[in-house]
Amino acid sequence: MCDQHTFEEDQEFLKKSGHFTRRQFNTLTAGAALALMLPPVANAQDVVETDVTIQTPDGVADCYFVHPASGRHPAVLIWPDILGLRPAFRAMGKRMAQAGYSVLVVNPFYRSAPSPVVPDGASFQDPDIRSIVMPMAGALNAQTHVTDARTFVAWLDQQAPVDTNRKIGTMGYCMGGPIVMRTAAALPDRIGAGGSFHGGGLNTANADSPHLGIPNMKAHMLIAIAQNDDERDPESKNVLRAAFDGAGVEAEIEVYDAMHGWCVPDFPIYHEELAERAWGRMLSILQTAL
Repeated sequence: MCDQHTFEEDQEFLKKSGHFTRRQFNTLTAGAALALMLPPVANAQDVVETDVTIQTPDGVADCYFVHPASGRHPAVLIWPDILGLRPAFRAMGKRMAQAGYSVLVVNPFYRSAPSPVVPDGASFQDPDIRSIVMPMAGALNAQTHVTDARTFVAWLDQQAPVDTNRKIGTMGYCMGGPIVMRTAAALPDRIGAGGSFHGGGLNTANADSPHLGIPNMKAHMLIAIAQNDDERDPESKNVLRAAFDGAGVEAEIEVYDAMHGWCVPDFPIYHEELAERAWGRMLSILQTAL
């Protein structure tokens, strides 16, 4: 999860590695530039992009819906990281749609503000940005996660480009990882695959810990863990493995030699090679599990 520890570790890594300077990084935040950073999709389908609003029990959620231009396709629900719905996640959603899926990327902070909740080029390393997003993230909890999951899945099942005879996949980054877990547990008959990428708080000592829902899951799960997250809590992956094995839930758990945030193209910590490996594993799971 993005927190002070993550911030400090990423800062130290960037100093040592010679990654983008702040000015260089800011030049890459436009949607077109982000799309160019992502490798092209083989046999990419033409897609239709739409900004949509979805009524939930707690308000109106603004989301991004993108799908192939023709036909019906399995749906994928994407939960962004702590900086919310922004050009990077639109580019990632569009790329997934080009691979043949009807994709909904949500604004997890719709209760607080419409997206984007931070300006282009915003970084979690900026204390002013952290002061914006941390309270928004803190306002979410296990109950809001499940309420939103049920609402967004129900909305997807009403859309013409979604093949409701196929199961749904869900992917989450950073704070989206626990939401993926709770989505898969709350809707086992609809969720066929789930992926957590550098997700935080997947197992805790709390009574509502996401990992306690594993016995309810029927999805094929991918848990991609950042190296520094694993170093801080090396037992977490073992707890998850035991829970998945005990419940008979198919799951792949891997620690990547990368820092927290490595999968998101507008993060200065982005690692293209390892992000592509994680993305490829998710695509493989979606192709077989949905």
